[in-house]
Amino acid sequence: MSSKDARSFTNMEPRGAMPEPLSLDLRLHPQSSRMQYRSRPVSVTVDPVSLVISECIAITSTIQKHARSSHSSVSAILGGAPNPVLLMPPSPSLRSGSRAPSGAGATGGDDLGDVGVVNRWGLRGKKGKSMQDHPLIVGFGRLRQELASCRDIQKFDAVSLLAPFLQIIQSKGTAAPITVLTLRALRKFLAYGFICPQSPRFALAMQSLSSAITHCQFDISDSAEGEVVLLMILHLMEDMLSGPGGDILSDESVCDMMGRGLTICSRSRFSEVLRRTAEASMVRMCQIIFEDLKHLEVEAGDEDYALDRQTNADMDNIKIEPPTTAALAEPEEPHNDEGGSELALENAPRASTSSKESSTTRDAVQESAGHALAKATGNVEPGEDREHGEARKSVETSISEKSAASVSSDTDSSGSIDVLKPYSLPSIRELFRVLVSFLDPHDPQQPDTMRVMALRIIHVALEVAGPSIAKHPSLAMIAEDRLCCHLFQLARSDNMAILQEALIVAGTLLATCRGVLKLQQELFLSYLVSCLHPFVDIPREAGIDPSLYSGIPQGPKVAKPPKTQAAPSSGRSTPVPVKDRQKLGLEGGTRKPDARQAMVETIGVLSRMPTFIAELFVNYDCDEDRADLCEDMIGLLSRNALPDSITWSTASVPPLCLDALLRYIQFIAERLDDEPLHEAYPDPDRLREQRSMKKIIVKGTSKFNTSPKAGLGYLEAHGIVDKASNPESVAKFLKRTSRVSKKVLGEFLSKKGNEAILSEFLSLIDFRGKRVDEALRIMLETFRLPGESPLIERIIIEFTEQYFKDWTPEEVADKDSLYVLTYAVIMLNTDQHNPNVKNESRMKPEDFARNLKGTNNGKNYDPPYLQAIYDSIKTNEIILPDEHDNKHAFDYAWRELMIKTEMADPLVICNTNIYDADMFASTWKPIVATLSYVFMSATDDAVFTRIVTGFDECARIAARYKIHDALDHIIYCLSLMTNLGTEVLANTMLNIEVQVNDNSVMVSELAVKLGKDMRAQLATLVLFRVLIGNENMLRKSWQYIIRIWLNLFVNSLIPPFFSTDANLLNLPPIPLQSPAQVIDKGPKAQEGGFFSAFTSYITSYAADDPPEPSDEELESTLTAADCINSCHIGDVFANVSSLPVEDLELLVVELLDQIPEDQGQTFITVRADNMPNPPPANGHKQPGNHPAYDPSLVYILEFCTVMALRDAETIQALSKPIVGALQQVLRDSKNYHSLVVSRATFYNFKILQASYDHDFVRPPVLLHTISSFPKDTLHKTFKLVLQGLRLCVAEPGPLRNETMTSPDFWAILRTIAGHEEAAAEAFEVLEVSLQGSPSAIIADNYEAAITLLNDFATAAQIGAAFEQRVDRRGGSRRTKPPAKQEKNPDDTGAVSRGVNATNIIYNMTSRIPPLMAQSHLESSEAWSAYWLPIFTALTTQCTNPCREVRQLAFNSLQRSLLSKEELACADHQEWTAIFDKVLFPLILRLLKPEVFSVDREGMGETRVQAASLLCKVYLQHLILLTGWDGMLDLWLRIIDIMDRLMNSGQGDSLEEAVPENLKNVLLFMSSSGYLVPPSQEPEKEKMWKETWKRIDRFLPELKKDVGFDEIEQQASAKQSVEGKKSGDGKQGVEEGSERGEEAVGKKSREEGDA
Repeated sequence: MSSKDARSFTNMEPRGAMPEPLSLDLRLHPQSSRMQYRSRPVSVTVDPVSLVISECIAITSTIQKHARSSHSSVSAILGGAPNPVLLMPPSPSLRSGSRAPSGAGATGGDDLGDVGVVNRWGLRGKKGKSMQDHPLIVGFGRLRQELASCRDIQKFDAVSLLAPFLQIIQSKGTAAPITVLTLRALRKFLAYGFICPQSPRFALAMQSLSSAITHCQFDISDSAEGEVVLLMILHLMEDMLSGPGGDILSDESVCDMMGRGLTICSRSRFSEVLRRTAEASMVRMCQIIFEDLKHLEVEAGDEDYALDRQTNADMDNIKIEPPTTAALAEPEEPHNDEGGSELALENAPRASTSSKESSTTRDAVQESAGHALAKATGNVEPGEDREHGEARKSVETSISEKSAASVSSDTDSSGSIDVLKPYSLPSIRELFRVLVSFLDPHDPQQPDTMRVMALRIIHVALEVAGPSIAKHPSLAMIAEDRLCCHLFQLARSDNMAILQEALIVAGTLLATCRGVLKLQQELFLSYLVSCLHPFVDIPREAGIDPSLYSGIPQGPKVAKPPKTQAAPSSGRSTPVPVKDRQKLGLEGGTRKPDARQAMVETIGVLSRMPTFIAELFVNYDCDEDRADLCEDMIGLLSRNALPDSITWSTASVPPLCLDALLRYIQFIAERLDDEPLHEAYPDPDRLREQRSMKKIIVKGTSKFNTSPKAGLGYLEAHGIVDKASNPESVAKFLKRTSRVSKKVLGEFLSKKGNEAILSEFLSLIDFRGKRVDEALRIMLETFRLPGESPLIERIIIEFTEQYFKDWTPEEVADKDSLYVLTYAVIMLNTDQHNPNVKNESRMKPEDFARNLKGTNNGKNYDPPYLQAIYDSIKTNEIILPDEHDNKHAFDYAWRELMIKTEMADPLVICNTNIYDADMFASTWKPIVATLSYVFMSATDDAVFTRIVTGFDECARIAARYKIHDALDHIIYCLSLMTNLGTEVLANTMLNIEVQVNDNSVMVSELAVKLGKDMRAQLATLVLFRVLIGNENMLRKSWQYIIRIWLNLFVNSLIPPFFSTDANLLNLPPIPLQSPAQVIDKGPKAQEGGFFSAFTSYITSYAADDPPEPSDEELESTLTAADCINSCHIGDVFANVSSLPVEDLELLVVELLDQIPEDQGQTFITVRADNMPNPPPANGHKQPGNHPAYDPSLVYILEFCTVMALRDAETIQALSKPIVGALQQVLRDSKNYHSLVVSRATFYNFKILQASYDHDFVRPPVLLHTISSFPKDTLHKTFKLVLQGLRLCVAEPGPLRNETMTSPDFWAILRTIAGHEEAAAEAFEVLEVSLQGSPSAIIADNYEAAITLLNDFATAAQIGAAFEQRVDRRGGSRRTKPPAKQEKNPDDTGAVSRGVNATNIIYNMTSRIPPLMAQSHLESSEAWSAYWLPIFTALTTQCTNPCREVRQLAFNSLQRSLLSKEELACADHQEWTAIFDKVLFPLILRLLKPEVFSVDREGMGETRVQAASLLCKVYLQHLILLTGWDGMLDLWLRIIDIMDRLMNSGQGDSLEEAVPENLKNVLLFMSSSGYLVPPSQEPEKEKMWKETWKRIDRFLPELKKDVGFDEIEQQASAKQSVEGKKSGDGKQGVEEGSERGEEAVGKKSREEGDA
């Protein structure tokens, strides 16, 4: 055959027509879904026909070698037979590849005789016989002859191809090497596709092959040969199932093959290798079979249970009996005459197949085998048949009748195979049942090795088709009942091999079939929890705060305290030791470490299902009758994830549990972004209500078990029971719940007074159709009978009443009879099951009947009725499940569980995230506690990575579902692990600033510790990673974040991020405490030498400086700084600035709570640019007892202020508590550092400005508080106080008006203005406050403003000394300071402020008229209130030593006094006060020596100006004064003032000015008629005399000089002339005054030049 032909052959393309379709054609189609996963043929490069012939030759050669003597046979070599008939060509039908004729079997019709003598030939040739007559060799020869004309092996008849090979396999006595070659050839034919679905009679060939290999018999000389054959058989069976024809095998064939595999696995005499290989083959075949189950479902259709309905009729017809003890025993190997042994692979697991051969002679066995084969091929002689029949009666053959029938059916007409169906659900179900039956822990016939093998195979089946098993009732019932029952008991085994496999299978079973295993899962998981969650306190470790792991539960909720071993007095229970109870699964018990690890691994498998924990939560935690498995499971994992769990388990348990916890969190986090699915799922709100109700019920039933009355009261108070006095409501609850103690319930129901409740309770039980013992059993399952007879009697009486209400049995006459019978049943139950009663003393049926004789209303009970009751009680004790302590009890409890399973709701598979929020809310505490503990104790980087991810995911979940408590606790734990959130801030007194060029770093104790602690750094990074973006979720945890901020801030590790907006507060950064030392590590000139080093050392020691930081400390500090920078804390503040108001309120409250209550008294220097004094050298403390500066307090206050000032909403919501805190600082200013007070004051002003429309703070209150500061405090805080005042008065409006109206405002400014450094800024504030329109100066603050301005003007006196020095250097007298060629070094702006203040005072005169108009005061009072303060201030400044201010003030006074406004009022009282309160006091002060001495040159000039002004004012108001009675006195006082000026000793200036001024006044008065001689006007005589009387004292010549003598003499004669002179006199006065001033000026200049 060419390579091209070989390739075409391997493509398996049929050349001829397909055989006649069978009923299997649908299954044989190459595109069938069951074919997709089966093995494909292997391509070959040799001629297939040639290969088959080669195999035939190899086998026949081996047969000859194993013959008794060596012979040659032409037919064996050339093919065919020596019979001439056989030399004819094969029949056309065979040549064409069609089926063999019906009845022909595997050989031609002419050779039936040869086949019939196979029994005589056996496997070895006999002496004298030619090998050419050997029937097996003849079959191969015939096959070769038929193949000679074959061109396509796939079209050759499959049955004919296999016939000689199958004869070899089934022939008894065949040598093992021959069998091996035959099996190897068959594997080749299947692997190369020589036998394929396209082959004629393919189905019949596969069935024949299956039957042959399951009945294989061979002769072996040693055990190794036999195991090789068995290995080949296993591989061939595996190839058949996995190959293209595997899906057409019948149910019987599959069961036979799997039975043979189980048999090989079960025989202990086989080697471990063979049994393990057999197990592996079984696993592979089970994979294929159960994979087929999924495809069978598809083929059956989409209807529910379609496959079950289609195969229901065949379900009970397929049986595999598991190997029994006899089958598993070691049979004696029969030996042949030649010393060899024979081995038959029997169908031991089948009930119809004998698995043990009898010891017979070789001939008898061969004869029996030969007869079977002959009968199978249809060539049995009548005599031989009879002979064989006789032999069969005496010998048990190794070939069963079913095997013979199977072979016969294989070789019969092809039509017989058509009725065979491909294997389906019946064989799968039977295989599953048999495998499960191996697991029975109480079956002594099954060794542990078989249980382990069965568990492994079942595990594979569940892995492949677990969900499909749950779909089919026939399989699901096995899984729900027997499989779970056996598994859960094997899980208690002490055999680790069994335990581990059982746990693996249980985990896979729950993972794949949990939908139908709700109660079974609860039982299994509850047991694991009770085993794995120890009641062991968590050990305390140094460095781990107990609050970190306080959320881990100390024990599970499902755990029950161990029962005592004291036997109940009633004798109705059967106690056994606790160990035995644990083996029965009735106690959690203490398991070995390896067992615990295996259990944890099982939980780990389940936890890897994304929805596992969620399903526990929904199906159990939210069900009032189920355990809280979700919480218990998380608690279990949390407790065992701690490192100390290795003391009772293994080192692998903590990481396994931690991994399970982290996966649980990971799954929730992955579902966060999923779309919520609500359809077909329970309503989360309803489940939430159920959980709340469950908590109430649990607590209520717990109270009930202690005190029924208290428990019912609690339940009634919470609405679970309508009324505790309502029997129906109470009975329904007690019947419904399973949490009430059965013992307490029995005592409560039987208690006197509770008869109504007992009646209602029993009415809820359905007794209809139940025999009395059955009804009694049902009742006593709900509660335990009390121990006292009266109580039992009360229950029995009510039982008889309810029993007859439900129905009237024929066997019981009346209630009284039932009463007696019930008591008799209870006594019988005690008698039969009391361990203290000997067996021979127990009641017999006749004794039981005798006791009841005549009690049925005078008659006897029917004996069958009593016998049925007796048998039921004897075999099944009536007792509560929790009182059972034996295997019977476990079986009973399991049956009860199965009954409850039918009534239980199906398990909800939660492929949704709608329950995640509630689930996480109930489980986060132990999870976060575990993460925290492990984080603090771990050393592995991988663990840290997982923990960090876990914290991050927990935070995301808590934030998404708004679980504030969880996020707060996460923040708390992380802050605790950072070591940065201490309540007491880190000590900064020893901080050292290291400077390198333009960079600096603060080395502190906190920074060094953080830089050295990698765990703390990681916790810090995680903390802020969690915080960023979740700021709106924080509640109580803000306090820990704030503490961290404060610690970082005071140690210069972060800036005050919130103050980055310069426009918001316009303040310099918050100053920090000055470092204890500043070290410059910049490049310096090298100073060498011993003396230099010694000097440096001595200097450092003497100064008591802290040691310089080491390189390691500096590196740690830089590491800490990098860590903090990586936290992106600025992002937190950016997010905080945009938080909703309600969230900011929480932050503000926590910030204000961090304000320390007590202020220390140690003074600490402050490092700040705005500090007035430099810090003391080397950080030494300054003497004195001063409050300490706390930058953290300023940080808090400023942060709060910034948040409050964000917008109008925050101002309204946040200002009140912040103002309260600020006011507290201001009111207690003496106990706070001035920096704190100053900034607090400014913050208060800032909030006042923003919140003026609210009543949080009023200007008068704030100003009064500030004015109450000690004077030194106010001087130290002036900058920010003035800055705050400026905010309030900068803009016209109500705030400015109210501020400036307060007397405290002016008091503050006056106090601050008195401080040299503060005067300038205070004056700026004053100037700003007086600007704008409308003016802020009103009646209430008018005088205060004048007073303050006067103070500023007075302060300008500092410029006098400089003016005088300039005069002395210049040698000339000047009335004004020189031009600005030289700057006054003593002047800090006081002169300019004085000038400005004077100008402002004068300008304020413009406010007087409107103020007077608004005042509603009388004119005199208004003048005193408004004019007088200005005149007083100006007159005060007229004596200012500073000439510039003095001259300006005098000019302003003069302009004011001589202005037209003063003439607006004609009331003499106002203007006469000008002399008494303004001019006279001014001149009198000028006359004082101390005033004159400050500026002798300047003050003299001022005196001259004052005298002149006095005269001018007098003359200006002379007309008004004439009508005033006090004019004479005023004039006389003016004269007296002039007298004092004249005699003041000043010199020529006044001596010239005074007479000249007086002369002008006298002339004007004379010309005006006010001063005339008595002769002219007698009524003015007094004026004349007093005037000259006073003037003559100091100017006796003046009267003469002005010509008043002549006037007096000529007065009478010249009255008319005097009138004319009076008109010209006024002009003369003015001219005289000007001449006088000019003369005074000239005199002053001359004196200055001198």
